[in-house]
Amino acid sequence: MSIPVRHAGWFLALPVHRSLMPHWLTHLGALGLFSVAVVDSSFIPLPLPGSTDLLLLWLVAHGEGPWLLAATAIAGSLVGGYATWDLGRRGGEAALRRYVPARLLGRVVGWVERHRILAVFLPAVLPPPIPLLPFALASGALGVSRSRFLVVYGAARSLRYSLIAWLGVAYGRHAIRLWSGTLQKWSTPLLFVFVTMLVAGTCFGIWKIRGLRETAANEKLSLQDEASGRSETSEAG
Repeated sequence: MSIPVRHAGWFLALPVHRSLMPHWLTHLGALGLFSVAVVDSSFIPLPLPGSTDLLLLWLVAHGEGPWLLAATAIAGSLVGGYATWDLGRRGGEAALRRYVPARLLGRVVGWVERHRILAVFLPAVLPPPIPLLPFALASGALGVSRSRFLVVYGAARSLRYSLIAWLGVAYGRHAIRLWSGTLQKWSTPLLFVFVTMLVAGTCFGIWKIRGLRETAANEKLSLQDEASGRSETSEAG
């Protein structure tokens, strides 16, 4: 039995529509990419390292404007990176002790003190598992200037996200086929896990900031008490 042409065309087109990426991922768009980039580059942990890279690659592969999306990712990353640098500048050693694991602290501090430019550029341009947070924090805490940090960090992120956008244009359709064939059925559980961990990470980051401020305030009071005690001792002498 023959199949009418219009029915055959509909039949062939149906798997294509059903195999496209999940709606929630495509609906994120540039605004969602900007938000993810801000959080991904800040001191708030995300459930998946390199989330900005993956989302940028996916959106470009799906046909969005590659250079607009790359610029959006760069802008969001600059906001998040600057927030982390500023936290290190304000918190100093207390911020480093709170956010950087003890096993990495000495090496991160030594690297930033010896290589101020590379310590910003390399973690910002290289993909995971190279950590960004310890170096961005240490840059602020150890006196890397704001202008130097933003210029070097922005250049590194521009290079990284421009490359990812190009990869999305050149090879993104292969990623879509891979998703369609293997991961499509897991899209809803993945969304639930991602959103849950994003909210938990945001709450964790806010809690950390409050704790850091309390620690800094207590240290300031301790220093004031010590200064008052020394002053009273000298007056009594």
